Amino acid sequence: MHILGIDIGGTGIKGAPVDLENEDYLGERFRIPTPQPATPEAVAECVQQLVDHFNWKGPVGVGFPTVIVNGQAKAYGNMHKSWLNVQIDKLFEEKTGLPFTVINDADAAALAEMRFGIGKDKKGLVAVITVGTGIGSGLFYNGTLIPNFELGRMQYKKKPIELYAANSARKREGLSYEEWAERFDFFLKRLEIICTPDHYILGGGISKHIGTFKHILTTKVPLVAAKTKNHAGLIGAAFAAMEASEK
Repeated sequence: MHILGIDIGGTGIKGAPVDLENEDYLGERFRIPTPQPATPEAVAECVQQLVDHFNWKGPVGVGFPTVIVNGQAKAYGNMHKSWLNVQIDKLFEEKTGLPFTVINDADAAALAEMRFGIGKDKKGLVAVITVGTGIGSGLFYNGTLIPNFELGRMQYKKKPIELYAANSARKREGLSYEEWAERFDFFLKRLEIICTPDHYILGGGISKHIGTFKHILTTKVPLVAAKTKNHAGLIGAAFAAMEASEK
């Protein structure tokens, strides 16, 4: 099944048609800078540009960077505050005339990893943790997504813990990977107070350096690097759209 996958972020909006059967793109990814301010109207125009670029006529899946319930934004994250309570799927459908499925962007990336990556066939409670500018998370039980687990928003010193333990904090404070890993280890300990996963899958740019810092981590939960890397958001969004069409 071919579906256009779109990944909306604070700095860029990416899209590509995805061949879900062969787990591959049907063409080069196309990227548009996220408009500033990133209002619903401005972002919808960018989505239309992506649809036009690929001359797309079929279903579309979108990963969006905030809590999403039934296609509606329940917060606005790093986007413009006017996104709060917007029915995003309907907004894009009215703009383009195409059917849209919208899910949380971290859930989209995690879904790709569980369906096509290292998480395929893993059972029990699996936490896919994506470390980049922030900390994204997708939680699965026996392969079923438990949506909108924003573990990076756990509070630490009255602020989201991702401000302390994300890769952006490592860069901002000039930490080595080993120094940063002590912070990430602290994050995992906080997470395990809430729940103890059977598996961790680590994604985002930091995962490329897992061999440099894994020995610092004290968690007893098996932890491996993700496979889908930068493709995850697009593939997962497309997969969510496929699942929605089959219901």
